Amino acid sequence: MPQQIAADFDEPTLLHSSTAPPKRGTVIRVVDLPPEGPDGPVFDKEQSRELFSAVGLAENAERHKPGRHPLMHRTESIDYGIVLFGEIVLLLDDSEVHLKHGDVVVQRGTVHAWTNRSDHICRMAFILTDGEFEEELTRALDEHDARIAAE
Repeated sequence: MPQQIAADFDEPTLLHSSTAPPKRGTVIRVVDLPPEGPDGPVFDKEQSRELFSAVGLAENAERHKPGRHPLMHRTESIDYGIVLFGEIVLLLDDSEVHLKHGDVVVQRGTVHAWTNRSDHICRMAFILTDGEFEEELTRALDEHDARIAAE
């Protein structure tokens, strides 16, 4: 179903910022991801939950393999990530992808986190479009998440 174009709309810069796109909508943002240092981010479970809540993803705070990365999450969206400069590592459930300037990644509801293991800032553009998991996929993801949590 195509995105509806309204005759009257709010100024988007004045709205509450959320990572997730609005229903049938799109979010575009440019983000500078600083180096994490040799020990990575130091967040406990509660701090991770607060960070996710601040960007509208509270329900995602528990959906990751314990110990993999404190900011692992899944969005019900199609996400395009474009490395504008620098380099970044995309962490997935049990693998990782090293991305450099000009690389593009497309994610469809994957559990993931970003980690900058370099000594320099990485600038990325993100385009997130609203999505909806099919029932069969929702069941499979729930089973997958339960299996991961049990490990």
